[in-house]
Amino acid sequence: MPLSFQNRPSLVAYVTCGDPDLATTREIVFAAIDAGAGIVELGAPFSDPVADGPVIQRASQRALRKGTTIDQVIQLAREIRQRSSAGLIVFSYWNPILHMGLARFAAAAQDAGVDGVLVTDLPVEEAGDYLREMRRRELATVFLAAPTSTDERLKAIAKASRGFIYAVSRTGVTGVRQQLPDDAQKLVRRLRKYSKLPIAVGFGISTPEQFMAVGGFAEAAVVGSAIVEIIERNRGKEPQSVAEFVRRLVAGS
Repeated sequence: MPLSFQNRPSLVAYVTCGDPDLATTREIVFAAIDAGAGIVELGAPFSDPVADGPVIQRASQRALRKGTTIDQVIQLAREIRQRSSAGLIVFSYWNPILHMGLARFAAAAQDAGVDGVLVTDLPVEEAGDYLREMRRRELATVFLAAPTSTDERLKAIAKASRGFIYAVSRTGVTGVRQQLPDDAQKLVRRLRKYSKLPIAVGFGISTPEQFMAVGGFAEAAVVGSAIVEIIERNRGKEPQSVAEFVRRLVAGS
């Protein structure tokens, strides 16, 4: 099923699976979907999440201490898919996928009803085997595009991407920011020259104002660190707290 962007902007919500535990992650995901998230990125925890800021790093450490694996992330996707038709993306670093085995990972993801995969540290130039396996399993391949990317690189990212393109609104690591950088809009404009795919803008979006501003120039906004921080701060009432935040975001107030 193709990934759907029904609202403008649509909300792509990121969670670190296994933080605080897998059963709670499942309830958080359902709460986010019910509150208005159209696509969920299921983050596989990794020991060295270099692209992520301190909030997601801490969540990864907590999830790994619980023994969360990429196999369990795929099983979680299967359970979510049985109850929801929302878009599901497995968000991972390359190492856990290699450790599982690329062919086995792709087959399991397809079988679980996953829509696509985003490998945060896999450059498009080195993605040949990955792309072949994902195409074989009809899984969308989501790539990151940064403001520092050359036009040539954006063209390669556009060619390799399926589902949507993730436009990183600024350089550096993930984390909440007070304002949306001008780089985001410029990057989306550059990407439009090479692709008709929906574009999701992420890295730092945390307020209804920022969320709605993205809708002026892109199809979707990715919200990660703000959600993970809410989970961290609201132990015992994570699903309700995330639902309340998501409702405020998509309502624009």
